[in-house]
Amino acid sequence: MAALETLVRRDRTVAVIALIAAAALAWASLIRMESGMDMGPGAGMDMRSGVSMAMPGMHAWSPTELLLLFLMWATMMVAMMLPSAAPMILLVATVNRRRRERASPAAPSAAFAAGYLLVWTAFSAAAALTQWGLHEAALLSPAMASTSPVLGGLLLVVAGVYQWLPAKAACLHHCRSPVGFLGTEWREGTTGALVMGLRHGLYCMGCCWALMLLLFVAGVMNLLWVAAIAALVLVEKVTRAGPWIGRVAGIVLVLWGARLLAAVALA
Repeated sequence: MAALETLVRRDRTVAVIALIAAAALAWASLIRMESGMDMGPGAGMDMRSGVSMAMPGMHAWSPTELLLLFLMWATMMVAMMLPSAAPMILLVATVNRRRRERASPAAPSAAFAAGYLLVWTAFSAAAALTQWGLHEAALLSPAMASTSPVLGGLLLVVAGVYQWLPAKAACLHHCRSPVGFLGTEWREGTTGALVMGLRHGLYCMGCCWALMLLLFVAGVMNLLWVAAIAALVLVEKVTRAGPWIGRVAGIVLVLWGARLLAAVALA
């Protein structure tokens, strides 16, 4: 038993280091992208930094630019969502080790994380296409923020209202209960872990998709805004008062959005 406990602690340490490294690398990539964008048009439209993708109305995006936009969104989702999924990933590693003392939990844990991130990769593709549509409609600024008070207000109201809906509460419940989730969704082996990761990712996306749309309000590459949304997601999932904090945030978002819409109506 002592040897098993040592293995569990070692595996958790390795998993924690891997998760921290992945999230840190993603955040570092976002910071590099933002610094490239801050250089503005005079920087020579550096494709690697994403500057060219941040200039709606100047030209139609090429397939390469759309691909880079997708990669930017995928990197952002790793940075924002991986920390909040860490408790579940670590629990998967622990359970696998305890169920199979002689087997390495690395493969199932990695498969679970891969399944989880695959869902957010699909979301990234949808978000990139959405941004492309907004770009074509000239509704985004060079900072990739909404130029329409109506659009910004509607997104704020939608995200705020969703914070109070039963669908949000149901998905958040699964995200906040790793033990309960594994108790009902457990599957053996690497393939089973991949399926569990996909299912957990779907619950997570169901919980957070509306908040992610807020990135179009203050700027997709506004890292303070990105960090604020990521912090809210983390607080909702891992703190005791998380659900109520999320609901309070929802009220604030609705009031903010209503103010923008009212200003347009009164103009």
